Amino acid sequence: MDYIQSLRELVDYQQFEQLGTAAGHYYDETLDCDALPLVAMAMAQQGDRQAAMEALNRALKVQEQLTVEGRVDLAGAHCFLFHLDAARELLEALLQEQPGQPLAQARLAWVLLQFGELERAEQLYRSSAALADHRLPVWLALARLALQKEDSAGAESALHRAQAKLADSKQRISAQVGDFFVAQLEQLQLEIWIAQEQFSEAELWLDDEQVVREEEPWAAVVAVYANALAANNHHSQAEEALQSALKAYPNNIAFHAQLAELAQLQGRQMQVVQLLRRAIKLSEQQQRPTVALWVRLASAQLHGNSERARQAADKAVELAAALEPGDELNDLQIKQQRMQAKNALAQVESQQQHYELAEQLFNELLAENLYFLPALSGFGQQQMQRGKIDAAIELFERVKAIDPAKGYSALINARQFPEDDATLERLEQVANQPSLEGRERASLLFQLASVWEKRKDYDKAIALANSANSASRKFLRYDPAEHRQRSARIRYAFGPELYHHRPECGLRDGDDARVPVYVVGMPRSGTTLVEQILAGHSEIFGAGELGVIPQRIQGLERWERHVGSGRGYPDCVDDLSPYVSRGIADGIVKELRELAAEDKPAARFVVDKLPHNFENVGFIKFLFPHAKIISVRRDPRDIALSNYFTDYQAKHGGMGFAYDLEWIGQQLADHNLYMHEWQQRFPGEILEINYEDVVADTEGMARKMLDYIGVEWQPQVLAFNELDRPVKTASVWQVRQPIYKTSTEKWRRYQGHLAPLIAGTNAKIEWQPIDMVSLPDPGLLNEGVAHYKERRLDEAERCFKKLLHHLPDYAAANFMTGLVYADKGHLADGCALLEKALASCPWNRRWRKDLITMCEAAGLAERAEELKQEQRRGRRGGVLADSGEADPLDALDDAADLPFTTSDSAAALATD
Repeated sequence: MDYIQSLRELVDYQQFEQLGTAAGHYYDETLDCDALPLVAMAMAQQGDRQAAMEALNRALKVQEQLTVEGRVDLAGAHCFLFHLDAARELLEALLQEQPGQPLAQARLAWVLLQFGELERAEQLYRSSAALADHRLPVWLALARLALQKEDSAGAESALHRAQAKLADSKQRISAQVGDFFVAQLEQLQLEIWIAQEQFSEAELWLDDEQVVREEEPWAAVVAVYANALAANNHHSQAEEALQSALKAYPNNIAFHAQLAELAQLQGRQMQVVQLLRRAIKLSEQQQRPTVALWVRLASAQLHGNSERARQAADKAVELAAALEPGDELNDLQIKQQRMQAKNALAQVESQQQHYELAEQLFNELLAENLYFLPALSGFGQQQMQRGKIDAAIELFERVKAIDPAKGYSALINARQFPEDDATLERLEQVANQPSLEGRERASLLFQLASVWEKRKDYDKAIALANSANSASRKFLRYDPAEHRQRSARIRYAFGPELYHHRPECGLRDGDDARVPVYVVGMPRSGTTLVEQILAGHSEIFGAGELGVIPQRIQGLERWERHVGSGRGYPDCVDDLSPYVSRGIADGIVKELRELAAEDKPAARFVVDKLPHNFENVGFIKFLFPHAKIISVRRDPRDIALSNYFTDYQAKHGGMGFAYDLEWIGQQLADHNLYMHEWQQRFPGEILEINYEDVVADTEGMARKMLDYIGVEWQPQVLAFNELDRPVKTASVWQVRQPIYKTSTEKWRRYQGHLAPLIAGTNAKIEWQPIDMVSLPDPGLLNEGVAHYKERRLDEAERCFKKLLHHLPDYAAANFMTGLVYADKGHLADGCALLEKALASCPWNRRWRKDLITMCEAAGLAERAEELKQEQRRGRRGGVLADSGEADPLDALDDAADLPFTTSDSAAALATD
C-alpha cells in the first residue's frame, strides 16, 4: 500500500490529529497535492477551520492536478466544512466519470442525507458496501440510516456485518483503531436497543460493564447511552441513567457536566448552574482543567446574573492564560480554550451594555480566527441589539457558511427583529429553503410569526405559526389519545383508596416535610410570574423548572423493568413501602436544599415550578402530604395561542401537544379534569390562582400566596422583575419586565383561527376501561428477599406467593420462588419457575446462567445444554459480551450471596 493510501485510511479510523501531522509532513517533503485535501479534513475535524480553509483553498488552486482519489478527498473536505453544494457537484461529476468509485459513492450518500434524500443515499451506501465491503464506516452509516427509517432489523443486520468485518481486520489494524470501532459498535448497539425500547437489555449490559471496566471507560459508555436516549426523546430516562451512575461514582465530573447539558436543554437554569459548580469543584479537587467548565458557567448565568457571569468569565480567562501543553491538552486545544474564555468575557461585556469593549474583544477574536463561530454569533447578536441590522446579517451570513442551521436560526436570535419588509421577506425565504431541516427552520418561522404579530398582521402571523408548528410536528411522537389514557390511569392509581391503605407513606414530620412548594399549571399560564413573585421572599428559593419528580418516576419505571413485574408507573405506586417512599422524599428534599445552598442557604421553602407537575400532584401528595401546591389558571384561549406561538425546543419535556391547536385543546381539557380530581382528592390543600387576578391585583395575590405558604409579608416580592437570579424558560424575556396588561385577551386577535382549538377542548373526554391490580401490602418482594437471605424459606415463600397471587407473571417473584423450591429440594418445580421468569425477561442473561446451574443440578442435562447454546449465540451476536455473575435482585438492597442447596448438589447464585 502506498503511503498516501495509508493516510486515507486514517480518515476512516478517525485519527485526525495523526493525519494532520503526517499529511502536512508528506506534502512538505513531496509536494504531492493529493495531501492537501487530507490536511483540510484533519484540520476541520480538529476544530481549526482557518487552517482547514487555507489547505482547502490551496487544493482548489491545483484541483486539475489531483488524482481521482484526491478529488474524492477534496469533496470530503467540502463535506467536513459543510460546503454541501460544492461537495455534491464535485461528487456527482466524479461518479459520472467513474460510476464505481466506492468512496465517492459513500461521501455522496452522506451529502444526500443532509438534503433528506434517504432512498438514493441508501442505494449509494449499499453500492459502496458491495464494492468495498471492508470499510466499517459504510456499514455503520447503513445501520444508522436504517434506524432513521425505523428499521431496527435492518440496523441489526448492518451491525452484525460491521462486527464481522471488524473481527476480520483485527490482525491488520492497531489496538487503538480497534478500540475506536468497538466503541462505535457499542454505541450503535445501544441505539438499536433504545429504538426497540429494550431498555432493560441496555441497562443490564451497562451493569455488566461496570464490573469489568475502570471508571472513565465505563462513564464513557454511560454518556453514550444517555446521549442516545436524549436523541430519541427519552430525556427523563437519560437523566435517570446519569443520576443512577452518579450513585456508583459520585465524584465523576463527566456525569455532572452531561446532566448540566440535559438541564440546559430543558430550561432548568438553576440546575445547570449548580451542576456546573459541582463539576468545577470536583475538577479542582482532581486537578483537572476547568476552563471549559468556567466558560459554560459564564454562559449559563449570562442572562440571569451577569455579575456572576463576569466572575466566571474572568476566572476562565485567568486559567486559560496559564495553560501549558501536556497529556490532557495540546497546543490547538489550548488556543481554542483561550478563545472560548475570551469570547465568554466579550459576551458578559455585551450583556452589561459595555458595547465598545465587547466589540473590541470580538474583533480581536475574529482577527485571530475569521471562522471562530462563537465570536461571529455573539458579535452578530450584539449588533442586532444595537440596531445595526445590516452588520448583524453580514455576521450571521458568515455563521451560515460555517453552520447553516445555526446561521439561519441566529438571524433573529437576539430578540430585536428587523422591521423593514425587504429583510423580513429575505428571512422568510431563508426559513423556507429546502436544505434547512429540524427545529432550526421551525425556530426561524416561530420568530417571524412573532415579528408579524408585533406588526399587527395577525393573518400573516398565524400562517407562519402554522408552518412552524407543521415543521415541528414531523419530529414529534406525541399521541393525544395515549396521553388521555395515561392521564386517566394516573388519576385512577392515585384514588382515595391508595392514601387510605398507605397512611404511613411519605415524609410527614419535621421541617423537611414542608420544604417543597410546587407551582403547577398549563405551560404559559403564568407559572413563571408566580414563581418570580415567591422567589423575592427571603425565606423562599425559586429553583425554576426542575425534573426531580419526573426523574423519580423514571426511576420507578426502571426498577419495574428490572424485576419484570409487568407493571409501570402509575400502577406500581401501591408497592412503595413507607421506608421506600420516605427514602424517595428524603432524596428530593436533599436535592432541593442543595440547589438553594449557594444562593439562599437560609431558605425554608424551595419552589419547583415545572408546569406539567399538575399531572403528578397525586404522587407529590403521596411523598409530601404537607407540600404546598399552587395551581395557576389563565384564560384557556390565551394559553392556547401563547403555546402555539412558542418554540419549545425541548419538545421532550411533555410539550409535544403544543404544536397543534386541537392537541392543545385536548390538553386543556385533560388539565381541567386533573385539577378537578386533585381538588376533590385534597380539598382545601391546593391554592388556585388566576393569572388575570395577579395582573390586576399583584399585591393582593402575592399576600394570598405567601399566607398560604406560611411566611410573613415582604414588600420586595413585588419587585420581581428586578430579581437577580437565573431564569430560563419560554417566559425569560417577560419576567424582566414589570406587570403588563396587554398579555390578557390576546386570543381576540385570532378568533377566526380557533376552530381546531374549540374542537379539541369541547370534544367528549373518553378513555378505555382501566384494569389495575391493587396490592394488599407494599414491598412484598423486598420483604421476601430479606427472609430468603436469612434462610426463613417459608416466610419468603409466603411473600412471593402472595405477590404472585395478584401478579402471576411477576418475573422476579417467580424467580425467587424457584430458588425457594430448589432449596426445599423441589428442583424440577424450581426450574419451571425460573423458566417462566426468563420467558418474561429474555434479556436477562444472568437468570439464564442461574437456570443452567439449576437444570444441571436437577439432572436436566439436555435443557441445560440448550440454554448454553442460546447463551453462546447471544455472545456471538455482538461485541457486547456477557460478564459478571450477578442478579438484578441485588438492586433491592445490595444483598450478599443468595445460595440454594439441595440434597443432591449445591450451587451459588452470586450478587454484587
